[in-house]
Amino acid sequence: MSKSLLVISRQAPWAGPSAREALDIVLAGGAFDLPIGLLFMDDGVFQLAPHQDARAVQQKDLSANLQALGLFGIDEVFACRHSLAERGLTAPASAEALGNEELSKLIDRYDQVITL
Repeated sequence: MSKSLLVISRQAPWAGPSAREALDIVLAGGAFDLPIGLLFMDDGVFQLAPHQDARAVQQKDLSANLQALGLFGIDEVFACRHSLAERGLTAPASAEALGNEELSKLIDRYDQVITL
């Protein structure tokens, strides 16, 4: 039986390679049918913001990767409600916003946790 994995993405999409690496791990895990979830926290919630122009900061756009999550069987996508509120964002329909108590329960639910 496969161990479940939660990837926590805490970096903005333009802050370096961490955001892309988190998505790559999740997509690779999904390709191998690993039970996997993705949680956006802190500045990582900026990855969920609509209408980003990655060219303005000379980065590659991550929105296609986010849209591909469902194709790879990644249905467990979450966002920290507090992080969203601090940054004036709302969770898209593809991500479930969770409060602090719910986040703790979520993290406990997975066998392995990777934070990037």
